[in-house]
Amino acid sequence: MRLRSGVFASSCLLVQALGVALFLRGFFPVPVRSVPRREARAAPPAEPAPPGPGMISNWTKIPPPLFKKVVIVLIDALRDDFVFGPKGKQFMPYTTQVVEKGTSYSFIAEAKPPTVTMPRIKALMTGSIPGFIDVVVNLNSPALLDDNLIWQAKTAGKRIIFYGDDTWVKLFPKHFVEYDGTTSFFVSDFTEVDDNVTRHLDRVLKREDWDLLILHYLGLDHIGHMTGPNSPLVGPKLREMDNILKKIHISLISKEEASLPNLLVVCGDHGMSETGSHGGSSEEEVHTPLLFISSAFGKRSAPPAQPEHVQQTDLASTLAIGLGLPISRNSVGNLILPVVGGRTMREQLRFVHLNGFQLSRLLQENTPAYEKDPGYEHFKIAEKSHGNWIKLYLEGNNSEILLNLGKKVLKQYLEALKTLSSSLSRQVAQYDMYSMMVGTVIIMEVLILLLLSVPKALSKRAEFEVPLSPPLFSLLFYLMCLMLCAVHVIVCTSAESLCYFCSMSWLTAVGVMMLISALMCGILSAVAEVLENYRLPPKNPVASSYSWSEIDVLILAGTIGHVLSLGASSFIEEEHQTWYFLINTLCLVLCQELCRNNFLLKECDPQHSSSVKQNFDSIEESSECKNIDIPAASNSKLGKATSSSEFIKGSDKWISLATPWIILICCRLLRSLNQTGVQWAHRPDFGHWLTSSEHKSELSFLAAVSLLMIFFLVQRRCSLVSKIAMALGLLGVYSYRAAIGNVTFPWQHDGKDISKGITEARFVYVFVLGIVFTGTKDLLKSQVISADSNTKSTGLWEVYSGLVLLAALLFRPHNLPVLVFCLLIQTMMTKYIWIPLKFDAAQITIMHYWFGQAFFYFQGNSNGIATVDISAGFVGLDSYVEIPAIFLTAFATYAGPFLWAIHLLCYLSSEVRRNSAAVGHGCFCYALMRSIPVAIYVVLVTGLRYHLFIWSVFSPKLLYEGVHVFITAAVCLFFTAMDQNHSYKVQD
Repeated sequence: MRLRSGVFASSCLLVQALGVALFLRGFFPVPVRSVPRREARAAPPAEPAPPGPGMISNWTKIPPPLFKKVVIVLIDALRDDFVFGPKGKQFMPYTTQVVEKGTSYSFIAEAKPPTVTMPRIKALMTGSIPGFIDVVVNLNSPALLDDNLIWQAKTAGKRIIFYGDDTWVKLFPKHFVEYDGTTSFFVSDFTEVDDNVTRHLDRVLKREDWDLLILHYLGLDHIGHMTGPNSPLVGPKLREMDNILKKIHISLISKEEASLPNLLVVCGDHGMSETGSHGGSSEEEVHTPLLFISSAFGKRSAPPAQPEHVQQTDLASTLAIGLGLPISRNSVGNLILPVVGGRTMREQLRFVHLNGFQLSRLLQENTPAYEKDPGYEHFKIAEKSHGNWIKLYLEGNNSEILLNLGKKVLKQYLEALKTLSSSLSRQVAQYDMYSMMVGTVIIMEVLILLLLSVPKALSKRAEFEVPLSPPLFSLLFYLMCLMLCAVHVIVCTSAESLCYFCSMSWLTAVGVMMLISALMCGILSAVAEVLENYRLPPKNPVASSYSWSEIDVLILAGTIGHVLSLGASSFIEEEHQTWYFLINTLCLVLCQELCRNNFLLKECDPQHSSSVKQNFDSIEESSECKNIDIPAASNSKLGKATSSSEFIKGSDKWISLATPWIILICCRLLRSLNQTGVQWAHRPDFGHWLTSSEHKSELSFLAAVSLLMIFFLVQRRCSLVSKIAMALGLLGVYSYRAAIGNVTFPWQHDGKDISKGITEARFVYVFVLGIVFTGTKDLLKSQVISADSNTKSTGLWEVYSGLVLLAALLFRPHNLPVLVFCLLIQTMMTKYIWIPLKFDAAQITIMHYWFGQAFFYFQGNSNGIATVDISAGFVGLDSYVEIPAIFLTAFATYAGPFLWAIHLLCYLSSEVRRNSAAVGHGCFCYALMRSIPVAIYVVLVTGLRYHLFIWSVFSPKLLYEGVHVFITAAVCLFFTAMDQNHSYKVQD
């Protein structure tokens, strides 16, 4: 079966996407050892038995609750410095007073990455560390089936009321006697989302028919996403939260009874980075305040020292003890001792013993050699000491010795709890190695097949024979299938833990095994063909003497260097530096190439140039394995000398020479716009300066100029109707940003209310769809009615223009210059570099890929989840709609690589002087450039899965690589659909 290069590349990338999905499912498994709820209410352990005959402890039940009513106020994205820092003193005076002189205990709770809402709620209520894959399901939270505090409270008859983020309603359905959920994803709403919570407070606080009240406020998080932590909107929001806490605290104190006090807990689910987002592992994102306020605690006479650090998972264990409930079976948290420090020594020892027993049991379920674990050994020693203390206590010994011995036992328990929690935190989830291995094999097979197919895929015809029948009907294929199926049976019947690939149907599993076998047979067939061709003498000695240019060497060295850098955590954190270096080096090499063609080779002997031209003409006629898609020696330094001077004359010559330097200046300006990575992300940049409230007029001017430049650079290839639509759409973009308060109109008053801008954004969407529809109509016309290359080219540029307008709408105003420089560099490289120097499709494709990667980071993105701008997913939406929100967020995040990929297709399709195989060459090279790093990275991540930074550095990068593979597969399918020349004609 004959396949075109584009079809083959797209098919390979789709198969590789399947392998990536399987690998991700194995690398990010659902948390293991989830104890069924029916087993979670087992009888609690008794106190340790005292030594000696006839002595029995009479305390065998769960301790009674320490608090009558508990109110949990969770303020989304509440950083620790918002309470304990200068902003807390300025905007939260009542809370600061309670912390410094009131009856409270304050801590800094450390959250584990990923710092997004749904995994953090799970950690707070279960005490376990959620899997990193919870980032993906954060947009659609399923019901939580693990043992948790809410379920334990409901089972014990506690009446729970909830108001706030509807993620709680999804996680805990039918658990609340009363609730009112608000969507957490409409990030442009700062006020109504909190007012919907506060409006219930007065009525609920007067009632007595509840035991646990949970309030989740979202406004601060939304302000952070839209305007950052230094926004002038943060102060008023903190003051609003302070007033709410004051109201709740006063109400709880006024209704306390002599029997049991009430408890107010104030916490955050995660923090907020300096850009206002979250998801990563920086201190600003993982450190949140944790306050326990109750009249049961002693009043301070002086301000406390620096708050002690605890783990976020410790809250579940502490609240369980406070409410008189069993500790969640999967919790890895420790009891926060100061909260129960006012109780008797026997009660304190009972509390820590319950916590230690629960942790040791969880360790037994997850570790075969649990008896050798230091934490387990320390717990058994403490338990024995506890038994001795019980003996003295039951004998009626009330001396100072008993108290000191109790303090010693308590210290032993706390050390055991710390060690047990540390051991469990490392073992709470395990990798699904079988699924990872199957996915890795598929990914590597696809990469090897692509590499072996390079000579034929980049030939003049850009098509080759894929021998399907011989491998699929060979004995080797069936033997491999049988062997792999046998391995599958052995693994799935002997595995101690659940395996996702084993849970698939047998038909699906056999299909995957057949796919792996077919790929392996195809690889062996390709290797045999390569070896056979290697033995044969070259048909044309001139063709075999082809030499590499500086561009080819740079491309190879840059690709290898980038792939090798993925094995180091620092290089992943600062990957933008790698791409900035590569495109800067590329510009210098292009400058050298331009100087050679304009000054050196032009002085060569004309007869020599003519003979060189004839030599490469002979190559074009005879070679089927060289990447030649333009007339005469497209990738040869000498061949270019015969025609470069024809294209560069007069002023264009000097503009061409200046183009690499102009691009370097543009890239340097873009680097100053957004600081990214980790090491220098905290430093101020031009983007921070523009987004500050004092420079709104400068931002407005820059946005207006940028939109005008976008129109000027895009409209050249559009029809008149599309030009009008583009102009109106860009005007709508500015109107949208003015409506939500990012920029201002000259006649706009400062006091104008900020709206959601829904009408303005939908106005732009109409023009985006109109332009894309116009381009699609032309593409269908060129594909179905008449094979007109001009109509097809016009349609592609129309689609590209519509995507540029969409990017302008989704980009934040200070990022609009990124889009301007993207279009400017594409225009200058097309006119003054690619056309005059006559680079072939493969070289141009790799340049597009490199610049696309660089612009991914120019946007302000990094390999951390915190830099994903989720506010882009809700532009023009008045409520959360899953599919549009995911599409808009993905497009805004990958706009740089996506626009450069579509520009590549437009450019290769519109260059009439190129060989008709150029689009196929471009598709194949683009797929290969994406396949190489993802294949190597999955191998590296597998080897580094126990690295210290696996969750904070390597795992987010793996998610980015996986999503990029799926996007590239979609782009390659579009390439294939546009590559309408089913048979390429070669002139004799």
